[in-house]
Amino acid sequence: MPAEYGPWPTVRSWATTGVFEQSMQTVIADAAARGEVDLDLVDVDSTTARAHHHAAGMVMDGELMTALEKAADEERGLHQRG
Repeated sequence: MPAEYGPWPTVRSWATTGVFEQSMQTVIADAAARGEVDLDLVDVDSTTARAHHHAAGMVMDGELMTALEKAADEERGLHQRG
């Protein structure tokens, strides 16, 4: 999170309490009042890109990696049965 946006817990709370939604509606309403609305240009992207832990420079010992892989496999199994 860039520092100019403040601490991530604050930004997250804004997302869950509707601050971002209200801000977007206010910007659109102001533009509409000026006759400058083109909603074809409005886009919000919340894409998540996952990377292998080595891509971030994280290094794990074999025992920890094995435990994490086992936990992930068990979780997948729970989701498949449910």
